[in-house]
Amino acid sequence: QVQLVESGGGLVQAGGSLRLSCAASGFTFNYYAMGWFRQAPGKERAGVSCISSRNDSAYYADSVKGRFTISRDNAKNTVYLQMNSLKTEDTAVYYCAARGFGIVQDMCVMARSTYSGQGTQVTVSS
Repeated sequence: QVQLVESGGGLVQAGGSLRLSCAASGFTFNYYAMGWFRQAPGKERAGVSCISSRNDSAYYADSVKGRFTISRDNAKNTVYLQMNSLKTEDTAVYYCAARGFGIVQDMCVMARSTYSGQGTQVTVSS
């Protein structure tokens, strides 16, 4: 069955860094765009960053541009999110997502996915 297993979340001080990982299985990873969504308490789930299946295009939400970097390793069926200069407003549950069609920007802007993981908590303290 399809599995997206996130790891790497935790508690970090503002200005710090975290690296999230998502190990995927049960589908043909290199056919799918991958992304990271997040949901803060009381807010809707929103796209953070998404990357194309061929690793040739990426999208970032304005709030994370210049601070977060998405990458993928198709040989390891894994997608990563390097988060630097973290802010308290980055606090949320982060979800790994996969989408088998459409363009990367749409995946993130609409926070739409074919599959998604259970999420990992990221808490940034002041």
